[in-house]
Amino acid sequence: MPPRKRKLWLSGFCGLGMPPDSHRRCRGSHGDLTCSCNCHVEPIDGNGRPEAAVEPKDQPSAGMPHGNTAELAARPVTMPAEDYHAHPALSSTGARKLLPPSCPAIFKYEREHPPPPKKEFDFGHAAHTLALGAGPDIVPLPYDNRRTNAYKAAVEEARAAGKVPLLQHEYDTVQEMVWALRTHPDAALLLDPDSGAPEQSLFWTDDETGVACRARLDWLPKPKPSGLVIAWDYKTTQSAAPDKIAKAIDEYGYFQQAPFYLDGMRALDLAGDDAVFLFVFQEREPPYLVTVVQLPLITMEIGAARNRQARELFRRCVETDHWPAYAEEPILVGLPTYSENRYLQELAL
Repeated sequence: MPPRKRKLWLSGFCGLGMPPDSHRRCRGSHGDLTCSCNCHVEPIDGNGRPEAAVEPKDQPSAGMPHGNTAELAARPVTMPAEDYHAHPALSSTGARKLLPPSCPAIFKYEREHPPPPKKEFDFGHAAHTLALGAGPDIVPLPYDNRRTNAYKAAVEEARAAGKVPLLQHEYDTVQEMVWALRTHPDAALLLDPDSGAPEQSLFWTDDETGVACRARLDWLPKPKPSGLVIAWDYKTTQSAAPDKIAKAIDEYGYFQQAPFYLDGMRALDLAGDDAVFLFVFQEREPPYLVTVVQLPLITMEIGAARNRQARELFRRCVETDHWPAYAEEPILVGLPTYSENRYLQELAL
């Protein structure tokens, strides 16, 4: 018996990291994608009747974005942030959310229930927009009090238009930060408009797991005659002191972000094994100090290993449609080690 052919479906779910039993939702209109569900091996038209099979143009892997996946995966893409974040491909943030101290159940919930915009993130978004020259429009609001109905209405109007609302004094602060950033000798070189392009989205398929991945680079560098590629990411922070940055790298998982982004660049032949990834940290208070950081090799290797673990976990969750919580059965949980040691000393046990 000859092998059966798969139909080319118009789908926002099949082949995008959804489980085989999601076939009932495979009738969307999100671009031509080859359905990977077993239920669609036999060609069926929109009315449930058999029809002539169509050879797939390209077979997307789990989590691949909508549209012509071969074209998307062949080059960096300039696209609105909301479109990028809506793509089901696994991101660096998602990879971190899958692993402890989080878990797949939280990852799945947050992917299906995106959180609303938060005012505490507006400042960072505004700094990115003014520093990089790309991003949502910033709306300075002439109010001193966030509790007034007029302010709340202005914020709602700005968000509805896809803009970032800031109080006027906050906007002034961001402008001062950008001036300090552009006068920093190292940051100024990285921000040179001729050195690259801001807010570039990358899509690729991980060779080991077949998981579709995505990354959104603050700055994609242009190739240099020397061949050395230096990518970087901008972070606003309370303190740019090295010891505080070390804690932030651990707490926020930046040690996973750097190798994840480099994986994407290498997958698209935008960087080689010698590529460098930097973080540009800037304080949010005067004098808006800047610290440029490169992660040591051992930190990058730990991050890369965690990313491999996350991609494999994501693949298993997609295949089984099982997104485990912190623990699947009763477990032992005792005192933290430091507390246990303190009590043992106090009690002389």
